[in-house]
Amino acid sequence: MSQPVSLTFPDGSVREFASGTTGYVVAESISKSLAKKAVAIALDGQVTDLSEPVTDGRIEIVTRSDPRALELIRHDAAHVMAEAVQELWPGTQVTIGPVIENGFYYDFAKNEPFTPEDLPVIEKKMKEIIGRNKPFTRQIWSRDKAKQVFADKGESYKVELVDAIPEGQDLKIYYQGDWFDLCRGPHMASTGQIGTAFKLMKVAGAYWRGDSNNPMLTRIYGTAWAEQSELDAYLHKLAEAEKRDHRKLGREMDLFHFQEEGPGVVFWHGKGWRMFQSLVSYMRRRLAADYQEVNAPQVLDKSLWETSGHWGWYRDNMFKVTVAGDDTDDERVFALKPMNCPGHVQIFKHGLKSYRELPIRYAEFGNVHRYEPSGALHGLMRVRGFTQDDAHIFCTDEQMAAECLKINDLIMSVYEDFGFDEIIVKLSTRPEKRVGSDALWDRAESVMMDVLKQIEEQSGGRIKTGILPGEGAFYGPKFEYTLKDAIGREWQCGTTQVDFNLPERFGAFYIDANSEKTQPVMIHRAICGSMERFLGILLENFAGHMPLWFSPQQVVVATITSDADDYGVKVAERLRQAGLTVETDFRNEKINYKVREHSVTKVPVIIVCGKREAEEGTVNIRRLGSQNQTSMTLDEAILTLMEEATPPDLKRALAKA
Repeated sequence: MSQPVSLTFPDGSVREFASGTTGYVVAESISKSLAKKAVAIALDGQVTDLSEPVTDGRIEIVTRSDPRALELIRHDAAHVMAEAVQELWPGTQVTIGPVIENGFYYDFAKNEPFTPEDLPVIEKKMKEIIGRNKPFTRQIWSRDKAKQVFADKGESYKVELVDAIPEGQDLKIYYQGDWFDLCRGPHMASTGQIGTAFKLMKVAGAYWRGDSNNPMLTRIYGTAWAEQSELDAYLHKLAEAEKRDHRKLGREMDLFHFQEEGPGVVFWHGKGWRMFQSLVSYMRRRLAADYQEVNAPQVLDKSLWETSGHWGWYRDNMFKVTVAGDDTDDERVFALKPMNCPGHVQIFKHGLKSYRELPIRYAEFGNVHRYEPSGALHGLMRVRGFTQDDAHIFCTDEQMAAECLKINDLIMSVYEDFGFDEIIVKLSTRPEKRVGSDALWDRAESVMMDVLKQIEEQSGGRIKTGILPGEGAFYGPKFEYTLKDAIGREWQCGTTQVDFNLPERFGAFYIDANSEKTQPVMIHRAICGSMERFLGILLENFAGHMPLWFSPQQVVVATITSDADDYGVKVAERLRQAGLTVETDFRNEKINYKVREHSVTKVPVIIVCGKREAEEGTVNIRRLGSQNQTSMTLDEAILTLMEEATPPDLKRALAKA
């Protein structure tokens, strides 16, 4: 007689069930209403089918409202989409259909690729299948049977997938009514539990198994949620993200462009470069009191990168060039720098350093290059050439915690100046592949854990913190700073990384109080990270409606009639003398046309001047995104705009003066 199964429930109670009892029966033993709501069970944290026989361990009944059910909803929706496609277009082959972030996709082999017009038709059929509420059932097939059945159906891709499954593994086949597919599972109890909060999003081409040598398939992407309100919120967020796309804004505002002859590098236009330099100027002011700004060479011999370890770790991501002189023995291999840190170590090593000089802080707006696959490039967000607001602090072990806190305060202040108030700080700990002794890692992680607690305590809980196990750099643990934008997206920007490795590799030292050579701690620090990416984030966060102090074009002076042109010239000149960036628009066009045109380019302030304003010495101010206008004297307008155009760090300095 088989032994009973012992199950521990979330409330700590333990009950025994007969061997072979399914999850559904367990749920029903608690209450019939719970069994009706149940979509799966979790055994020792592992989600599995309700029809699965339970084993000894901890059990949880997963209902549709459980966050873990969302992956099941999306997985089941993918299967229903595949069934719908094959009902509508018999002969279409089903290949692979995984759950992805926010949704799912399936790849299909079809003679004529799908079009966007097919998506509503498929959605309608999916709702019909969901309405049938057929149960998901699982069978285990032999390898030979699976290959034979799929071959008979003309599903050659499935035959190939069966061949790829390692010997000894079960071949699971999931049915939903009469339709079935090869799948690892798990699934919910029936198609009806999927609900109708789903939408098919787009079609795309995809090579079989991601190999360009293989046939091209058609991929259909979808999204699915537990409730319609969640779907609506997600679609609204996507619409907002599309409206805020920095690439679109870059065209409208005439900031930058990309082209094939320079893949992954930015062609900055005048207004865009002005904004870029505004960011650099702001950061320079923030660093002036504590950092020495330096500049390390762009191209360095590979021997330096071998010493640093980057040649072994990151060589495939580096741009390399071989230079040969008249003599082949003079051939040398160089690399464009992918990061600034080895150069800063060389600057630190140049000349003897005393403990009295520490900490020494070097900052550089360094132009770096890293190879990214062409498919990964994405506007300013993912490029091959970019500028890092990089800094490296050389300090004693005793100074390490204070420096990390000082960096944190600076990072938080910068983000606040740009309007970001939801910040997450996470500590990434030692990865499996790393350099340095465990003792050094223990010391670094201990210090950074204490700093993390202080960050949370000092913020009064406003700053969220967490741990990312195993996500540290190969040379040391790090803090990762993630900020939330106006539509709730998260962007990882700043970092603080403790490094015992590079100083040791390069033999960097200072003379301590006992006149002995001592290895410094090196702290890598970035705030924006990539300046280009940070600008992309800012553009999307503000939807192009940049604060006046950071806008690449602050004011346009537009006249209603030519009678006011001379006054318009005077207004523009006064504004320029006040330090504002001003353009004029005296074209023979209607004022509403001018306002609409400049609104498209996201000019924050349009000053309108007519004959009456010229006679009275006044101006009308129109703000971007507002239909209202404010009349005031020219002197009042200049004072108002000067106040808004003063960067927040300079406002603080003026307030202290």
